[in-house]
Amino acid sequence: MGLLRRVFLLPVVVFVATVLIPCSSVQGQDMMGKKQTLKEISKVNNYFMKKYSDYKETSNVGRERPSNIWTRGVYYEGLMALYSILPEENLYDYVYQWSDFHKWGYRNGASTRNADDYCAGQTYIDLYRLSKDSKYIRKVKANLDMLVNTPQNDDWTWIDAIQMGMPVFAKYGATANDAKYFDKMWDMYACSRNEIGGGLYNKEDGLWWRDADFVPPYKEPNGEDCYWSRGNGWVYAALVRVLSEIPKDEKHYKDYVNDFRDMTDALVKCQRKDGFWNVSLHDSENYGGKEVTGTALFVYGMAWGVNNGLLSKEKYMPIITKSWNAIVKDAIHENGFLGYVQGTGKEPKDGQPVTYDSVPDFEDYGVGCFLLGGVEVYKLQQNK
Repeated sequence: MGLLRRVFLLPVVVFVATVLIPCSSVQGQDMMGKKQTLKEISKVNNYFMKKYSDYKETSNVGRERPSNIWTRGVYYEGLMALYSILPEENLYDYVYQWSDFHKWGYRNGASTRNADDYCAGQTYIDLYRLSKDSKYIRKVKANLDMLVNTPQNDDWTWIDAIQMGMPVFAKYGATANDAKYFDKMWDMYACSRNEIGGGLYNKEDGLWWRDADFVPPYKEPNGEDCYWSRGNGWVYAALVRVLSEIPKDEKHYKDYVNDFRDMTDALVKCQRKDGFWNVSLHDSENYGGKEVTGTALFVYGMAWGVNNGLLSKEKYMPIITKSWNAIVKDAIHENGFLGYVQGTGKEPKDGQPVTYDSVPDFEDYGVGCFLLGGVEVYKLQQNK
């Protein structure tokens, strides 16, 4: 997958002075009102929809690719979240026409095992739930049935794939009321978590190595493990999207909750003082600086956790507030362009430089991450 493979703790005593944010340091901030939040979300989305008004247009970064690749799939995840709180016809039309143009299918057909290809299935399922037209999910079902009925569980060799693929299983399993999709989802998740590369999840640190290339003895320049921000954001978002779908009595529900909470604790410990997270979670000097995609996905997860009673409002509201305020204040241009988005790749050095004015090779997934986080913050404000 080359270029398109996405680029998403020290002991506390070491990090306190540099990146760990005690709650006392963020208590003074107030979260903006929900109207302002919706205004900022809409501004960023309107900029994107205007710039990329032709949903049929292929991408030509390095080579030509259809517009239903993973980068656009992530954007439409965010757009469907926005539509859930702002059900405007132009938003629906932009989603529907994109899906229909691609004939509700995947770049490499229903026989693909690549999670990047079937990421678009998350949106097809969302649209099916609004209309109950079976053609929307016929190819989704065909692809998932192929995956369920073949023995391989080792397809998700890079952690980005967990977000691209796992929620499709969760959404379809919930829609069809069929636990076999949940079972296969767990088998594939567990393989990535515990087996690939010796296990891509480091329980001790509560974080994930991006793929087998980054497990020890690979180290960051400061001697720490390499935990890529957006890669961990992908897993964190996937857990949210799975927990939003599966029943609480599903056999692995508590396992997902435990991983979600452990990741949350780990992420809080390596947040920057300004509310962002670095691209390298344990090495603030290796391409250190503000970065929106990982930060937005962490905001998404923490806000969802508070909204759904899995995280303490008292503990996490100050952290969410500081992060969301920082994104809005520091990353959004007046015209809606979203700065500080790391381009595609798989590690801190990829997609650099990441600055306020730098345009990533693909803009869509960054906006998608931002929309997911912003909509969950909006819901948090409603609940408040």
